[in-house]
Amino acid sequence: MEAETGIIENANGSARFKIGKTEAIAAVYGPSEVKPKHLEKVDRGIILCKYDMMPFSVPDRAKPGIDRRDMEIGEVITNALNRAVLLEEMPRSMIAVNVYVSQADAGTRCASLTAASMACADAGLPMRDLVASVAGGKIGDSICLDLTKEEEDFHEAAATDVPMGFLPSKNEIVLLQLDGKVTREDLRKIIEIGKMGAARIYELEKKALKRRFLNESKT
Repeated sequence: MEAETGIIENANGSARFKIGKTEAIAAVYGPSEVKPKHLEKVDRGIILCKYDMMPFSVPDRAKPGIDRRDMEIGEVITNALNRAVLLEEMPRSMIAVNVYVSQADAGTRCASLTAASMACADAGLPMRDLVASVAGGKIGDSICLDLTKEEEDFHEAAATDVPMGFLPSKNEIVLLQLDGKVTREDLRKIIEIGKMGAARIYELEKKALKRRFLNESKT
C-alpha cells in the first residue's frame, strides 16, 4: 500500500492511495459557494463527488465519460464522507470532491473513498475521523481482503465482494455493500477482518498526513 497527500497544487487538498494494483487520486475544492443555488442548505454544507475511471486504468480501454456505475460510486463516496466531515460547521457552502482511478484491479470504490478522505483532511476540513476503506470477501471457503479482479470473477466458487468503510477511532461503519451470497456468520467475520485491515490503512493515512505537514513546517 502507498499513500501520499498534497499532490495536486491547485486543489485545496489532494491525495493518492494505492493498494495492490488499484490506484486512486482525489482532489478537494472548497468550501465555496453552492452551485446550483437550490442545493444550498442553511444549516450545513454539502459534498458533491465526481468519480471517474481514466480510459487507461483497465486493460480493455474504459469508455470516457460518466456512466451510471460512476454516478453510483460517487454517491457512495459522498454518503460516507457526509459521516466523516463536520458539514454543520460550514453552512451554505459546497465541497467538491473529484476522484480519478488511474489503475484498476477491483476495489476501486474503496481506494477512492480512502483517497478522498485523506484529501479532505489535507484541505483542512473539520472531520470526525478519517475514513479507511477496504473490500473483503469469500472465495470458496476462504475469507480474505482486497480481492483482485480475477478473484471477484471467480464465480465457480461463488465469490463474494463486500466493500467496507470505517471511522476507526469511532468504531463506526460508513460503507457496507454486498455483491454475491454469504451467510450472516461469514458476513460478521468479513466485517471483523475488514476492521483489522482498515486499522492498517488508517495508520498509513495518518503517516501520510503527518509527513506532509511535517515537510511543510520545515520549509
